Amino acid sequence: MDFNFTDDQDALREAVGRWVDKGFSFERRHQLAKAGGRTRAVYEELGELGLTGLAVPEAEGGLGLGPVEAMLVMEQLGRGLVNAPYAVCALVAPSLLAAATQDLQAHWLPKIATAEALVVPALQERGARYRLNQVTTTATPAGEFWHLSGHKSVVPAADEADEFIVPARISGAADALSGIGLFLVGKAAKGVTVTGYPTQDGGRAGELKLADTPATLITADGWAALEYASDVGVAATCAEGVGLMDKLMTITVEYMNMRKQFGATLASFQSLRHRIADVKMQVELGRSMSYFATLKLGEPAAQRRRALSQAKVQLGQSMRFVGQQCIQLHGGMGVTDEYISSHYFKRLTMLEMSFGDTLHHLGEVSARMQDTAGVFA
Repeated sequence: MDFNFTDDQDALREAVGRWVDKGFSFERRHQLAKAGGRTRAVYEELGELGLTGLAVPEAEGGLGLGPVEAMLVMEQLGRGLVNAPYAVCALVAPSLLAAATQDLQAHWLPKIATAEALVVPALQERGARYRLNQVTTTATPAGEFWHLSGHKSVVPAADEADEFIVPARISGAADALSGIGLFLVGKAAKGVTVTGYPTQDGGRAGELKLADTPATLITADGWAALEYASDVGVAATCAEGVGLMDKLMTITVEYMNMRKQFGATLASFQSLRHRIADVKMQVELGRSMSYFATLKLGEPAAQRRRALSQAKVQLGQSMRFVGQQCIQLHGGMGVTDEYISSHYFKRLTMLEMSFGDTLHHLGEVSARMQDTAGVFA
C-alpha cells in the first residue's frame, strides 16, 4: 500500500500550514478564547481559502475532495490549535446533507462552500452517552413542514450558527435504529432557544431547545447518514489529535533542550529521554490509526464502524498519554493559562470526549468483534 501523498495533497497541507503560521498565532487564539471563544470570523477566513468547500461536490461550488485531503487539513489545524468549528460544519454537515433532495442540497451546499452559512449538526442529547440512536426529540408532520420538540446538548458554536441539522424521532422507541429523521432548523425559527457558553478548550458550544419548532425534512430514514457522518467526525478528530500531539511533543522537546536543572538540560537526563521516546511512540501509533480511519471511510458500514472505533480507542489512549506526559515534563508552568502547552492539553482532553470517548468506542469494538476472538481483523 502506498502511503505517499500526491503533489496536490502536499501543496494543500503546506498551504494550510502557512495560513496557520501567519494568520493564527497563539496570541490571537488566546485572545479569542478569553473573549468567549467566538470564532465565526476565523471560520470565514477558512472559507476564503476554499477550505469550507473541501467536502462539497464541485457541482455545488466546492472542491469535491476526499477523506485524505480532509485528514491533512485537520492535522494542520490541530497543529495550530485553530478553534473554529471546521470539522463539524465543513465536513460533518455536508455528509448529512448528502441524504437530502437535490433542491435542498443546491440551496445549502454552495453556502457552506463559501462559509456564507454556518450549518451546525446538533446530534447529542442529555443521557444519550454518545449513542446516536438515543433520540427523544420528537418530530410531527404539519403540512409541508414538520414540528420538532426536544433538547440538544453541547452543540458546537450554537449561538453563532445560522442553521442546525437535528435528528428527531418520527416513530419507534427512544432507542430504535429506525424512525430517526434528519431535519434542518433555522436559528431564527419559532420556538428555538439557544444558550451559548465557552468550553474548556477555548471554543464555544451551547444548548438548543426546540418547542414545536417548524423544520424542513432532510430524510425520514436518517440512521445510515447519521452513522456515516459520525464516522467522518471521528476521522477528523483523530487527524486533529495527531496534529496536536505532534506539535505538543515538539514544544516539549524544545523546552527540555532549553531548561536546566543541576547545571544540565532536561534533555540530557536519560530517564526523561526515555519518557519522550514513549511519547513519540504514542504519536506514531496515533498517526497510523488516523491513516487507518481515513482509509476505511469508504468501506461498507459494518467494517467502517468497527475500524473507526478502533482508531478512536487508540487515539484516546495516545492523546491522554501524550498530554499528561508532556505537561509533567514541563512541570508546574505547563498548566498555566499563559503558556501554550496547557491549551494543547485542554484541547486533547476535549477531543478524547468528542464523537464518543475511549470507553464508548471500546464497547463498540467489543460488540463488533463477533468471531475474531479478540483479534482485530
